[in-house]
Amino acid sequence: MSTPSCNEETSRDTLLNGRVLLLQPKEGYRAAIDPVLLAAAIPAKNGQNAVELGLGTGAAALCLLERVPAMAGICGLEIDPGQVELAHRNAALNGRENQLQIILGDAAQPPRSLPRNHFDHAFMNPPYLESSRHDAPASARKASAHVETGQGFETWIRQAGKLLKPKGWLTIIHRADFLDRILAALSPAFGGITVFPLWPKAGAPAKRVIIAAQKGGRAPCRLLPGLVLHNAKGYTIEADAILRGGASIDLGR
Repeated sequence: MSTPSCNEETSRDTLLNGRVLLLQPKEGYRAAIDPVLLAAAIPAKNGQNAVELGLGTGAAALCLLERVPAMAGICGLEIDPGQVELAHRNAALNGRENQLQIILGDAAQPPRSLPRNHFDHAFMNPPYLESSRHDAPASARKASAHVETGQGFETWIRQAGKLLKPKGWLTIIHRADFLDRILAALSPAFGGITVFPLWPKAGAPAKRVIIAAQKGGRAPCRLLPGLVLHNAKGYTIEADAILRGGASIDLGR
C-alpha cells in the first residue's frame, strides 16, 4: 500500500477509529463527522456502484468503501484541483485506487463522459451556506466548500437524477433548516423520501438531517426518530458505534 506523507500544508488524520486514513488541508475545508454519517446511511451493497457529487478529499467515499469493501466502484466529481490531488493521494493511501475514480469537474454540470442512468447510488454533502445570507470565508478553498453558488444544491439534485439508474437512491446530508428546499427540489423526480434528523443532544433542535430518496419512487414520505449524537460524556453509544465502529444507519429501505 502506498503511504503518502503530510507536509506543512496538509495533515494526516483518521476516520472510523483509524481504519480510514485522510490527508486534508490544515486550512480550509476539513472533514468532520458529516461525511462519516453520510457514508453510514448509503444502502450500498457489494457489486453496486455510486457517484459522489462534491468528492472533496474523499472522506465519505472512503468511509463507504471501508463499510462495503466489495463495491464495484465509486466515481467522485470535484471542482477544486487541490482537493482532487488530495483525493488521489487518499485513494492510494487506503489502497482504493482501483475502486475510487476521481474526476475534476463541476457537480452542477457533470462532464459528458460521466454516464447517465448508470449509478445505483448518488450521494452528496453540498455547500450549506447561502451566498445571499452569509459572508464567504476568507479562504477561497473554504468558501467553495461551504458557500453554494449558481442555482445551489437544487442543480446538484437534478444532475443526480440524471446520473442514477431508475429506482436508484440519492442520499444527502444537509442543514435541517434547508429541509423545505430539499424536499421541493426532490419533486417530482424522486419519491420514497426518508428524513433522518441528527440531534446534537437530547431535547435540542436538529441541526443536520440525512435525506434519502428513490429516483421514480412512489412510497410515502417518512420521518424517522433519528440519532442523538451527544450526551454529557461525549458521543452517545449509538453515535459512537457509527463514527468509530463503522456501523450503518438503518433507514429501513
